[in-house]
Amino acid sequence: MIGKLKGLIDSYGEDYVILDVSGVGYQVHCGTRTLQALPSPGEAAVLSIETYVREDQIRLFGFRSDAEREWFRLLQTVQGVGAKVALAVLGTLSPNDLAGAIALRDKAAVARTPGVGAKVAERIVTELKDKAPAFADVDPAVVKLSGALDDACAPRAVADAISALVNLGYGQPQAAAAIAAAAREAGESAETAQLIRLGLKELSK
Repeated sequence: MIGKLKGLIDSYGEDYVILDVSGVGYQVHCGTRTLQALPSPGEAAVLSIETYVREDQIRLFGFRSDAEREWFRLLQTVQGVGAKVALAVLGTLSPNDLAGAIALRDKAAVARTPGVGAKVAERIVTELKDKAPAFADVDPAVVKLSGALDDACAPRAVADAISALVNLGYGQPQAAAAIAAAAREAGESAETAQLIRLGLKELSK
């Protein structure tokens, strides 16, 4: 199996790149983010490769890192997620963003992927929730807070403060992380207004 390719960019297609490796042109399917990050034709590039062998074809999928390739594999363990959907998700979210969204149960972030509806996004964050923290630098306190919110067990002041930041335009993961930090600083008895103030201070750093 091919695990990595190093060569020169020959040309680009709609969802693939032709990588010239010692005179052999490999067609490698890539997500949007990977294609945008690759250099111009004639320049050198290295891609981590996932090889799919079928009776009628061999397909190569390319990624900028081994971690991204691992996420590609992991996503396909979710019911209803095949190679095309997994590639689309990674074309929308970086591995860290995806891991954070799953750890924080942010279905909306995953559902921004073209072709991924609410049900599939729900399955991704649910089925991979115990695996995401191992892949990302996500504060365990934030994950715990998000879980508490999801179970409607968070202090009312905390829930209201996060809601206020979301209404101001911040994403759910950002808001949850900021208020988690604010709650640690202010203590459990902090009121909503104080948490919002500290949360905004945290976001401005």
